Amino acid sequence: MKIVLGYSGGLDTSVIVPWLGENYRAGVVCMAADVGQRGGVGLLAGKAFATGACAFHGEDLREEFLTDYVLPVLRAGAVYSRKYLLGTAMARPLISRRMVEIARRTGAGALAHGCTGKGNDQLRFELSFAALAPDLKVIAPWREWDIASREDAFAYARARGISLEGVDAEKLYSRDENLWHISHEGGPLEDPANAPGPDVFVWTRDPVDAPDRPLELELGFEAGVPVTIDGRPLSPLPLLLELNEAGSEHGVGRADVVEDRVVGIKSRGVYETPGGTILLAAIQELEQLVLSRGALALKDRLAPLYADLVYEGRWWTPEREALDAMVDSLMGNVTGTVRLRLYKGQATVVSRSAPASLYDLDLASFGACEGYAHSDSSGFVKLFSLSQRALSAQSTAAPGPAALPRRAKPAGSVQPVRTSSAAPVHAHAD
Repeated sequence: MKIVLGYSGGLDTSVIVPWLGENYRAGVVCMAADVGQRGGVGLLAGKAFATGACAFHGEDLREEFLTDYVLPVLRAGAVYSRKYLLGTAMARPLISRRMVEIARRTGAGALAHGCTGKGNDQLRFELSFAALAPDLKVIAPWREWDIASREDAFAYARARGISLEGVDAEKLYSRDENLWHISHEGGPLEDPANAPGPDVFVWTRDPVDAPDRPLELELGFEAGVPVTIDGRPLSPLPLLLELNEAGSEHGVGRADVVEDRVVGIKSRGVYETPGGTILLAAIQELEQLVLSRGALALKDRLAPLYADLVYEGRWWTPEREALDAMVDSLMGNVTGTVRLRLYKGQATVVSRSAPASLYDLDLASFGACEGYAHSDSSGFVKLFSLSQRALSAQSTAAPGPAALPRRAKPAGSVQPVRTSSAAPVHAHAD
C-alpha cells in the first residue's frame, strides 16, 4: 500500500514518515505544497527521502492559491472572528485536492496529515478528503500514536537516526506562512493576557517604528478583482507581493485574535496580513460606492456565512458554490479605483471612483438641485413614521405607571430623593 502524506518538512511530518512505514508497512509518498512560504519546497525532497519516503512531489501552487481560493474569499468579504482573514484556512482545500490527485495517479490507498486533534486543520483536510475521495483511508497519526510532545518526537527521531537539521528544538511559536499571511500561536501567546513581544512578528514593522512619511497608492479593480497598482497592470502574484512589502514597511495588517476553534476551544492567534488588509479596505470602499443599500446588506449577511464555511473546512460543498454565484452577481459592477494612505499601521482610504457609481453629486449636495424637492419628503416621513406613531398611541391608551405592578427593589439599592421640584434627584455615593 502507498500513503500520500501532506508534508512540510517540520518536526511532525519528519517523524510521521518513518512512523507510517513502521505501523502501516506502506510506502510514503510525500506531497509538499508551495503556497508562498519562505524557502518554498525546493529543499524538502532530500529531507523526505532521508526519513524514508518512497516518492516526493513538490508542487508550486502559488498562482492557483491566489486565483482560485484567495480572490473568491476576498470578494466575498469573508472575515472570521471579526479580524482573521483566513490565510491558513484558505490553503487547506487546495493542498487536500492536490493530495487526492497524487493519490489517484500513484495508486495510493490512503491519505495522511500531521494535524493535531485540537485544531481546525484536521477538519479542513478530512472534510476535503471526504468530498473528493471518500473511498480513500485517512490516517491521522496524532490521534493514534503515543508521541505526546515535541520532546517525544525528537527522541523518536534520534532513536532512528533521523536528522532534523533545520528544525528548531527550542521553537517558541507555531507558525503557518503563505502568500496571504503568517500566523503565530503557542508559547507566551497562549495566555491572552500577554501582549505579543517584538519576537513574534516576522513580516511587519512595528507601527511605532514605521516611516514618518505616509505612502499613498491607488488600487484598480475589475469586477472585484484587483488588477492594478498606480495604474500598472499586475497579475495576482506580483500584485500581492508588492502590497505585502508596502504594508509590512508601514506596519499594516497586524491582528491579535481570540477565536473559537470548531472543536469548541477558544484559542489565541496573532496574524500578519499586510497586503490582504489593504485589499479588503479598498474593495469594501468600492462596494460602498457601487452597490445599492439592499445589495450591501445582502453581502454583509453573506460574508460571515462564507467565513464560517472556509474556517470549518466546508470548501468543497454546494453551499460554497452557491455563495460564489451570489458574490459573482453582486460584484459585477465593482470596478474602479481606490486611493489609500499607509501610515503607522493604518490603511486609510482617501478617495474612490467607479464608472458604475451610484453616488450622485447633485443629489448628495446640500444645495439646490434638479429632480429633488425638499417638500417631497413630507409624505415619505409621514409614512415611514407610521409604526412609531402607532406605538405611541398604544402606550398613551395603556394604564399609567401608577396602575402597573411595581417590582421590589433589591436591598441596599439607591432610592430617588424627592425635592419640592417635580424632577427627581438621585442620591449618589461619593
